[in-house]
Amino acid sequence: MQNSSPAPRRASASRTTKETQIETTVDLDGSGVYDVATGIGFLDHMVEQLSRHSLIDIKLRAKGDLHIDFHHTTEDCGIVLGEAVSKALGARTGIVRYGEATIPMDETLTRVALDASNRPYLIWKVAFSRPKLGDMDTELFKEWFQAFAQAAGLTLHVENLYGENNHHIVESCFKALARALRAAIAIDPRKADAVPSTKGVLGSGSA
Repeated sequence: MQNSSPAPRRASASRTTKETQIETTVDLDGSGVYDVATGIGFLDHMVEQLSRHSLIDIKLRAKGDLHIDFHHTTEDCGIVLGEAVSKALGARTGIVRYGEATIPMDETLTRVALDASNRPYLIWKVAFSRPKLGDMDTELFKEWFQAFAQAAGLTLHVENLYGENNHHIVESCFKALARALRAAIAIDPRKADAVPSTKGVLGSGSA
């Protein structure tokens, strides 16, 4: 009898520059187990939320030039995580492809819609009332989402509908991304052997 078990959707990625050293491993069919250490406490917390609510197992290690600022480490973590997700998706055969989530967190409501199309694009409609959240510049969250969307091959729309607390706004963005990603990368049991595109391939110019 042939083994019909699906191939594991796991992948690793790394990046070494003069500014950062980063490595990650992901399992798209995990249970939301995480092991994250980037040197930036708040970023660790957000990637942990991404793992827990997407059910993607994530191991992430990063060393960066934090004595300068958090920019390079934040952006490069987004790049490396996105690359690992894209590798694990492979040809994206059988995935649902689209995902959407609207996530409340106390007074805050955020909506994320995405297409795992391998055509990266980010729409970011999120505003903050403070320039920093702890030691982290709030402008860096857009940089992380941009890097992740680009490397993972996601058309990603993030919109904070309303909210006051900056921590809640950021966290709801990551949780909404997690739930939308979870839906998009799930295997469609009715089309598990087909790429979800009329062109038969996902990427530039495909629909």
